[in-house]
Amino acid sequence: MHPTDTPRHSEGDPASPSPEPPEFLEPPESPEPLLSIGAFARRVGLAPSALRFYDDCGLLRPAHVDAATGYRSYRPDQERRARLVRRLRDAGLPLVDAVSVLDGPPDQAARILRDHLRTTRAAAAAARTAVEDLLGTLPTAGGRVSARLGGPELAAAVRQVAPAAAEGSGREAFPALGRVLLELEGDEVRLVATDRYRLAVRVLRAEDADDWAGPRRHVLVDVPGLRRAASWALRWPEVTVVLDGHGLRLRAGDETRTVAPYTEGEFPAYRPILDELPVPRHRVIVDRAGLCGALGADRVAGAGPVLLRAEGDELVVTGDGADGVTLRAVCTGPPLRVAFDPAVLLAALDAGVGPDALLEIASPTGPVVVRSADQGSFTTLVMPVRDTAAAPDRQG
Repeated sequence: MHPTDTPRHSEGDPASPSPEPPEFLEPPESPEPLLSIGAFARRVGLAPSALRFYDDCGLLRPAHVDAATGYRSYRPDQERRARLVRRLRDAGLPLVDAVSVLDGPPDQAARILRDHLRTTRAAAAAARTAVEDLLGTLPTAGGRVSARLGGPELAAAVRQVAPAAAEGSGREAFPALGRVLLELEGDEVRLVATDRYRLAVRVLRAEDADDWAGPRRHVLVDVPGLRRAASWALRWPEVTVVLDGHGLRLRAGDETRTVAPYTEGEFPAYRPILDELPVPRHRVIVDRAGLCGALGADRVAGAGPVLLRAEGDELVVTGDGADGVTLRAVCTGPPLRVAFDPAVLLAALDAGVGPDALLEIASPTGPVVVRSADQGSFTTLVMPVRDTAAAPDRQG
């Protein structure tokens, strides 16, 4: 225990009868006024009790402690560290790790923060699963939920997501993958499709969604029926989406369109895939139409995969052809080589909107996120293929 601990209860503690010290204290040796613990606490958003605790732990020492009164005081230039401490604690970082982040080398701080991010994500996913399981034991409002959406918005979402559904032999082997999953949860409507090589997710914000206490409701629907319903919805400014025992129904004015549910098979659990995506090492921003054109160019198109090489301000697209195509791009991260099935990547790009495409890549072998700057609510994941021409030490 510090020799000055006895009177410290008076530092800004409302329960103490002793007055708080003046806001500015000037020890003789100090070149500038120091802030009292109460004034410093107000500036940095921490309670005085928290500042005393961080002093005892060695995380944030005061600039001066009065030997007679035990009053702590702080320099203005300590605000940055105090605010960092507050943010680390708000993030739930243990004190021992907070000390390492604040005072250790940058690479150690980055490793600790990444490890903590993985831990908190896993805990959040486990908590969500538990809550959803509990909600599933509660009765729903007659088994029916509804939400109001813009008709053109719903039609656009179907256009973006439906191409990712499986076709041909993939649909025959896994019939559920040949359908689109439509979910209602709270004020969100989600459309999801995957053929195991692509995963497309579009989230729509609903108006006047039912206030219900059950788990999310979902239905699997055939792509042709959903596309016909989307074409009908395109004519209406607003449509009401209804999920009940009869499947999916769209209502607008005096008209109703019904899409029969598909009840066989089970759609893959797509949420863990999104939740567990690693932090991208590479980001490539490129003209979307230009990249689509490069993927279809005679110099690139062929029977095999297409290779993307990104470095600095260039993205080079090569295939079975000769020199390939060079595009201007904004590339962050180390030099990158990643290979794709050109048809799969082209379909993902075609589903986007706006002039730019953003590729977020953690590794040449993991899922690649394809985003559009003009539509953050639409996400496509594309699986790369093996880059047989790359040496092992040149991978990502």
